[in-house]
Order: sequence, then structure tokens, then C-alpha cells
Amino acid sequence: MILKKLILQNFRTYKKAAFEFDPKTTLIVGANTSGKSNLIESIIFLSTGKSFRAEKDEEAIAFRENLARIKGLMILGKEEKELEAILVSNLVDPKQNFSKKYLVNGVSKRRGDFAGNLAAVLFSPEDLDIIIDSPSLRRRFLDQVLEQVDRDYRLALTSYSKGLRQRNALLEKARDEGVRNEKQLEYWDTLLIENGELITKKREAFLDFVNKESKDIFDFAAFYDKSIISKTRLLQYKDAETGAGVTLVGPHRDDFSLSMYDDAKNTTHDIKLYGSRGQQRLAILQLKLLQLLYIEQIMGFRPVLLLDDIFSELDESHIQLITEIIDQQQTIITTTHKDFLPKSVIKSLKIIELNNKK
Repeated sequence: MILKKLILQNFRTYKKAAFEFDPKTTLIVGANTSGKSNLIESIIFLSTGKSFRAEKDEEAIAFRENLARIKGLMILGKEEKELEAILVSNLVDPKQNFSKKYLVNGVSKRRGDFAGNLAAVLFSPEDLDIIIDSPSLRRRFLDQVLEQVDRDYRLALTSYSKGLRQRNALLEKARDEGVRNEKQLEYWDTLLIENGELITKKREAFLDFVNKESKDIFDFAAFYDKSIISKTRLLQYKDAETGAGVTLVGPHRDDFSLSMYDDAKNTTHDIKLYGSRGQQRLAILQLKLLQLLYIEQIMGFRPVLLLDDIFSELDESHIQLITEIIDQQQTIITTTHKDFLPKSVIKSLKIIELNNKK
């Protein structure tokens, strides 16, 4: 899979810009305010149909503009596809009338059918937070992996999220008024159970893959702390949910952890609690390589690899590990200084230099 061209209009700091990428490796060099991460965000938007940085997608529209456009030309084998995402907001009241439109070769698509056309794996310094931060980031990671490769997962996650909001609204009303509407809750219970079971099954399959694959860089075990949703569990938590005004069980409460092996004691230790920062970086790098492999196994081709300003965070040995894999698929790298990479690697790269005016 190759991303050949990218065109941006009113996306973040880009008023209007176009980029062409090398089929092998492209290095994008620029200062911290030159728009490197914005460019990477736009590629992920084409891949998943949403931002990985903003709480709300409308935040990606340039200041004082009401429309942003991301267009990409990708190649898979002999087939070319033009992907386009259009974001539209209301400047008078940004909370109202925000909309997104997705097109594949000019044909309008739902996000469920748009996402996954361009497969991409992102590795950035913030990925360390997957290990050390809150469960929501680990759930987001699972979603980023699975939404790209599985349409059923995308649709189930969308239905589950909408259903969860509706059910929570009913529980909040029950808490405030002291009366539960069991008939209304029954509908949303069924919807959450059906979609939640599929989400759990798909997440478990990916983490099983992670555990079974060999790990050349850093060995660890992934433990899935799944929150099963069923009629029995919803009944079990009925009073607690009414009191809290929110749904207390289901995949929105899932978590997973990574544990390194202690051969001397024949046990494992949570990398979040016991791993050094260096070990945590290696674990994340290994996890991202497994993500690449998983997408290749499911889709039959290597996804685009995006390395966003990671070399300032890595030591020489880690940089060497990265340079050994960049030619195994199309790779787009951003950095503040090209000197972070070995000169022998620089020679073979296409280089795009950004400035604050770009």
C-alpha cells in the first residue's frame, strides 16, 4: 500500500498544501511549530475517518474557517483510490451543525465504509502513554488497530457508543427522578449486549495474536481485563448503575496490561509499575511492530508506517532498530533535525523541508 499524494485545505495550520511521498521512505523535516504532526494527523484521518489528537473532530478545522478538506491518492497493487474527508462547522455556534463527509473516488461513504481503505500505523512519543496512562488510552489503541481492519468492529463500536450514550441518559434520569423506565432500558440493554460481545471477541483475538507472536525486540505478555456485558451482569449492577447514573459494565470499561517476564522467579511484572522508561519504550516499539504484522496478516499487505518525531526520544540502539524496518513498507518520518538519522539512511530518502509559513 502506498500513499502517493496528500492535499490539505484549512486543516489545522495548513491553509492550502500538497505533498507527494516516495513509495519507500519520505523524511519530513521542520521545527516544532511547522506542522509535522498536523500532517501526520491528516493521514490518520484518511485512515480512520477521525482525529487521534482532538477530543472533537471539528477542532481540526483551521481557526476562523468553516470547512476543512483532506484528500489523498493511494495505490494498492494496480488499483488507485482517491480518498477525501470534508469537515464542516458552524462558525456562529461551533456546537451546532458540525458534519463530516467521506468520499472514495468521489462517491459518498459512511465512515464505516471509508475507514480501512488506507491502512496506517503511527508511532509517536505519546505512545508511551499507552502503557503508563489511563485505560481509555489502551482502549483507544485497540480501537485504532481493529477499526482499520474489521468493518464489523467499526459498525459494532459505532452502535455501542451511541447506545451507551442513550442508556446513560436514561440512567441519569432514573437517578434524578427515582424511577427507572425498564421498557426503554431493555432495548438499549439488548443493543449493548449484542455489539459489546462482538467488540470483546475481536479485542481478545488481537491480544491473543500479540501473545502468540514471537517478539524479537522485547518479550512481554498481554493480559486482557475485559468487562463482560450480559443480562446477568446488568441485573447484578442494576442498583449501582441507577445510583451512579452510568453504565458500569461493558467494553467501555475494558483494560489490558503488558507484563515482562522474570525468568528467575518464573513470574511476570507489570511494565507500567516495574519497567524502566527504556523497557517501556521497547515494549511500545514491539507492540507497534506487532500491529504492523497483524494488519498485514488480516489485509494481505503492509500498512503505511508513520514515525512522528520519535528520534529525539530514542537512543542510538533504538534508532538502529527503527532504521532496520523502515524499508519493509512505505514509511513517512517526521523529525526536527535530519541528523538524528544515520547518514547512510539519509542518502536513500526523499526529504521534504517544512517552515512556519507552510
